[in-house]
This record gives sequence, C-alpha cells and structure tokens, in this order.
Amino acid sequence: MDDLLAVIAELGLELHPDRISTVASKIETLGSVEQFALTRSSFGPNADKELVGRLDRAWRNSKDTSPRDVASALRGASAAAVLRENRGAVELVWTGPLTGQVPVRHTEQVLCEVIEAAKRRLFIVSFVAYEVDSIIRALRGAIGRQVQIDVLLESSDKHGGRVTYDSVKAMKGILPSIDVYVWPSDRKSLPVQLSGAVHAKCAVADGELAFITSANLTSAAMERNMELGVLVRKGNLPFELHRHLELLISTKIIEKYNDNG
Repeated sequence: MDDLLAVIAELGLELHPDRISTVASKIETLGSVEQFALTRSSFGPNADKELVGRLDRAWRNSKDTSPRDVASALRGASAAAVLRENRGAVELVWTGPLTGQVPVRHTEQVLCEVIEAAKRRLFIVSFVAYEVDSIIRALRGAIGRQVQIDVLLESSDKHGGRVTYDSVKAMKGILPSIDVYVWPSDRKSLPVQLSGAVHAKCAVADGELAFITSANLTSAAMERNMELGVLVRKGNLPFELHRHLELLISTKIIEKYNDNG
C-alpha cells in the first residue's frame, strides 16, 4: 500500500490537475485493477510511461484497494500538489566552496534563470554592477522579448551615494532601453554623510519567481565570493516583493536615473 501511495503522490506532482481529474474519473469506472489498461489513454500522450507502469504494478500489489479509493487518492495528491505550488517552493543558492554533501545551485545560473523566465516585467536590485557579461547577455535577451526591465542601484559618491564606481551610468550606457533607478540622498531618513545605501540584492520576474541573495552584480560575486541566496517559485513572496519594489517607484522613494544628471 505504501508503494501505491508513493506513486500516486508522484503523479499528483507530475500531472496537471485537469489531467488527474480525467484519470480519476476513468479509474472510477473500472471493476478492478485488472482493467487498468483501459485507463492508459486518459493519462495523455506526454505522461511518463514508466510512472504509469509503476502505478499499474503498485496497484496490482495492493489488490484490496478499490478503484474508487485509487481515484480519491489521486484527487487528494493533486490537491496537495496545487497547495504546495501556491505556497511556493524554495531552493538554496550558493557560490563558493562546495562540500559535496548538500545540493546547491550556483548564483550566476539562478540569476540568469530568473532573467530568462521573465515574460512581462523584471526588477533587479543591487549595490553595484560591473563585469557581468553573462547577466548583460541575459538582460539583452529579455529586452528582445519586450520585457520591461527596472534596475535599482546605489548612486556613486559624486551623486550622494556610497560607491566610487558609477554603476548607474555604466548600466544605462550598456543597456539604454532599461529603466535604472536610484535612492536619492534627499529622500533618505538621515543626513547625506550618515545616510543608508541600496544594500539589498534581489531579482524578481513577473511577480512569480524571486531570487534573494547576498550577491552583487559583479564577477567576483558570481564566480569567487561566498554568496548565499534563495530562489522562491510561486507563492505570495515573489508577488509581494515585486509589488513593494513597484511602490518604491510610485511613491517616489526612488527615482529614475537622469542621463543628464
């Protein structure tokens, strides 16, 4: 029985809820597991045949389980999978020395994934940005897909910021079609000499995929430093993060970079 429930749980994660509904309805019409072959077409042409075969074998090893019970279990597994997806899934992201014991994904790979996933809107925040050819290539690809791209960076010290390198001007020069934003010193809560900095680092695509990280947009952060982050798929967090960043614009807490400034 445990094997049967494990396979059903996998199917709940693998198949679309509508497909699960179709399969469950078909299974309910069966007299017993001996008629399982009648259900195979209901799984659809793209279903994992090996997984469907495992369901057949596991059910035959639990013959006392009725078709109605299997159908109910499939619907329950699908509902649980939808709930899990809505809550969001989190992956660990790391750059630096590896232990070989804990599976982690690389910072540069994940950041490019977020950029490449964007279909409508992409928002990136970093303290500085330079020497990131792979990220620039990914951003150019997003521009080609007509994605609206907003980037928030720390101003240079010549403009009241906390860095000597002017990432804002450089980014706008490389990608003139994107909107680059800054946090003006006159809108910070402390005097310029004591004011805070844009120290957040994140990227969020379409309010659905969010990468929160310690890594700046630099080659050192992508390749050499110890950097830690999380990739969040779906759920409320990506949406809330994107909305918060957009509100920073609409409430004029941050302002668009002026090429003549």
